[in-house]
Amino acid sequence: MSHLARSVEASGFRLSVHGELGSTNDEALARARAGDPGRLWIVAERQTSGRGRLGRSWTSEPGNLFASLLLIDPAPLARAPELGFVASLALAVALGRLLGADPGLKIKWPNDILYKGAKIAGVLLEGVTMDAGVGCVAGIGVNCASHPSDTLYPASDLGAIAGRAISPETVLEALAAEMARWLAVWAQEGGFVLIRAEWLKRAAGVGEQIKVFRGEVATDGVFRGIDAAGRLLLDGAAGEIVIEAADVFLGAQPARLS
Repeated sequence: MSHLARSVEASGFRLSVHGELGSTNDEALARARAGDPGRLWIVAERQTSGRGRLGRSWTSEPGNLFASLLLIDPAPLARAPELGFVASLALAVALGRLLGADPGLKIKWPNDILYKGAKIAGVLLEGVTMDAGVGCVAGIGVNCASHPSDTLYPASDLGAIAGRAISPETVLEALAAEMARWLAVWAQEGGFVLIRAEWLKRAAGVGEQIKVFRGEVATDGVFRGIDAAGRLLLDGAAGEIVIEAADVFLGAQPARLS
């Protein structure tokens, strides 16, 4: 673990490792409220109350990566949602390094990582506003050694894909380095233009028919990409639709969410 701490620190971050937490995101948010300066990775071997997007639970089996990055005032408040795209891009590039730049690795809007259509990782962006600024948390879960079977989408894990064990520590080392790299790009003038372009190179389903659920309402259309704010652009029957939050299904389409 000391080697991991040195590696993470070499990327410009601090590291806090725990055997068990309710949620690494909750711990990061609590640290922000307590005045933590940020650039802190919080990692747990196990979560008892992990969660994903839209309030869903996140299965937290030992052997997988459960990590949250706390940043304080990384960008003006209006641009904070861009961090989800920075994080998913960094995660996709890091996993690509470990899997040999496999073309089967894609990002599904807004920030899931897929391998040949099966989810292997995800990002949950949360934040808290304080007198001293804004705490932004990018929670990242990676299926390293196992994956759940009772999910809305197909799932897989790095071990099954690579045919060898890939530890959470190995993933975090690669992720911390790529996160530092892409945060630096984002911080440049016009940085999100570059982030968006790199994200779109790895996006799943662009130019293809998809199904989008907003609540229980389903809309079919062609995924045209994302706009300058990261919103999904869908060509539907009545014209272009701009979508801020939704469930996206690629390939075989479900009739409904439940």
